[in-house]
Amino acid sequence: MNVKLTVKLDSIVISRAKRYAKKKDTSLSKIIESYLDSITQPAASDIEITPLVEDLSGVIDLPAKYDYRKEYSDYLDQKYS
Repeated sequence: MNVKLTVKLDSIVISRAKRYAKKKDTSLSKIIESYLDSITQPAASDIEITPLVEDLSGVIDLPAKYDYRKEYSDYLDQKYS
């Protein structure tokens, strides 16, 4: 259900925001709604981590410069060649 909300903002900010919304092909209301939705979502820290996941955390020690994309690419090359 949509509800009308009146907000007082600086006119310069409103002008810039309207131009931004037009460039993004959306409405200013939708931008504000998305922003408010994103800041009011429960934090990731509120998600419970299961004991299994907690036990597995930190099991693998990888070098600081480990390139998992290259390793996976090499794996796929080898698998499909």
